[in-house]
Amino acid sequence: MSSSQDQNVVIDVAQSRISDLWKLEDYWAIWLGFIVLLVAYICFASSGPQAEAEKQLTPILAVLNAEQERAPFKTTAWHEANRKKDGVQARRNAAGAFFSKYLATPGRWATNPLDAFYLSEDDAKAKRDKAAEAHDKAKAATVAALETAKAAEEAAAAASFADASLNDAAIAAIDKWQAAVGKESKARDAATAKGLNLFATLPLLGLALGLFFAIGAIFMGWHVPRFVLAFLGVFFFAVLAMLLGNQTEMRYYGVSAEVWAIGLGMLVANTVKTPQWLKPGLQVEYFIKTGLVLLGAEILLSKLLAIGTAGIFVAWFVTPTVLICTFIFGQKILKMESKTLNIVISADMSVCGTSAAIATAAACKAKKEELTVAIGISLAFTATMMIIMPMGIKALGLNQVLGGAWIGGVVDSTGAVTAAGAFLGPVAMTVAATVKMIQNVLIGFTAFAVAIYWVTRVDRQAGVPINPFEIWHRFPKFVIGFFLASVVFSFVAGEAGVAVGEAIVDQGVIRGLTGGLRGWLFTLAFAAIGLSTDFRALAQYFKGGKAVILYITGQSFNLFLTLIAAYIMYEIVFPELSISLLKG
Repeated sequence: MSSSQDQNVVIDVAQSRISDLWKLEDYWAIWLGFIVLLVAYICFASSGPQAEAEKQLTPILAVLNAEQERAPFKTTAWHEANRKKDGVQARRNAAGAFFSKYLATPGRWATNPLDAFYLSEDDAKAKRDKAAEAHDKAKAATVAALETAKAAEEAAAAASFADASLNDAAIAAIDKWQAAVGKESKARDAATAKGLNLFATLPLLGLALGLFFAIGAIFMGWHVPRFVLAFLGVFFFAVLAMLLGNQTEMRYYGVSAEVWAIGLGMLVANTVKTPQWLKPGLQVEYFIKTGLVLLGAEILLSKLLAIGTAGIFVAWFVTPTVLICTFIFGQKILKMESKTLNIVISADMSVCGTSAAIATAAACKAKKEELTVAIGISLAFTATMMIIMPMGIKALGLNQVLGGAWIGGVVDSTGAVTAAGAFLGPVAMTVAATVKMIQNVLIGFTAFAVAIYWVTRVDRQAGVPINPFEIWHRFPKFVIGFFLASVVFSFVAGEAGVAVGEAIVDQGVIRGLTGGLRGWLFTLAFAAIGLSTDFRALAQYFKGGKAVILYITGQSFNLFLTLIAAYIMYEIVFPELSISLLKG
């Protein structure tokens, strides 16, 4: 080939790489994700909302600091100020109310599914009236408990907080008051029921999301009208899955909307068959990659550091160890024919479930069916472990910090981690969610490492030099958006300070918009997976049960190693961190 031809090839490759910016769904996941993040920032974290949060928090923080210095325990005034602090939320504005209304999912229901969609104003009033008496009783109990707590606190203060028995009595009384506050809060929620009409909002949400994703579809050369129509069909399945996942018994047993989305989709695909008109909307990676970019905004550096070196070690030492060992086990012991299936299951199980599976599958060019197998196994075991692990932790008598760290390092889904931690208590829930958040950071690193390994070892042809562009080509680009979102909002939260940062990012950007939208996108992706899955295509991957054996063996190793690492970190190396977390 002549030099001019070589030059033309280079130019063609460069032009192709540039055009990827508006032709590939990985990049469109970034662009669309950042459009949402920009809207969320303007609504909840820009100078206006931040200034308002600072104005509200300044006197509250002054009380918290003064009370912390006045007594060796958290006083009634401290708790009251802290509750006010938690009530400062940027999403409590017009934008927050708008997004809350139009991103609302089907609610909880027991026997009548219509209860999840509609509650008239008259029925809402009747519900409020019915709950008013219980709320009044709970409120009276809270007032009485507060008086007792203040009396005990005054007795301790009269002794200059030097009498340990009086201090303990005050702490016990304050704890009882806080328990009463929690009960009153639940009663108040029931007594403030509002009318609901999702039949009016859900169609608008479906259409808005369809048109939103159609922006990228235009540039990627898709048939836009067909895509939007098909999207609405997939959205219907997502709504149905959320409805079933919010049924009280299903919630109790951990059969989530994601499980229903895949299950319902598979049922249709393998019985009556997925209709042709619906297939343009089965854009699994388009939906979930956009959701993963939004997830990046939830990975805040301040939260990672808050749990200390212990949590980072548990997540970052155990995770790659389990991933590598599980992959080797699959190749050397189980002799799995498909290396891609092996690594996708290993990443799904060891890192953070579906998110890691999607990124890893892209990096190693796994087949769609292999990704479906990995996600299906993961969801089945996640629902089981979400129930069993808290029970096992209580039976073993582990404290909330150790139990939470164990759950966070083992259970795959972030939502399941939070729910499982909540079974143990608020401290366990916080620790579990934070350890899982630390683990989520490894999504990008795992994808990058897998891309390098596959290019340099697995797919490399003898005598052919390694092409570094191939590594870049395999690397899932949406991970860049994931990291950028994390960096940007970590900076925003850090610059604002801990309390203001929580008010505008956690209680604004995330809870006000991105978190709810991410939930919809993930459920849409799972519905698309189910609707595009043929059992016959999956059957070959379950022959001999190797995929299931790999997951069970790897997860068993993960359970053991995570518990050991968490015990060493929180009970031996950093016991003071565990004590401080338990004290709150």
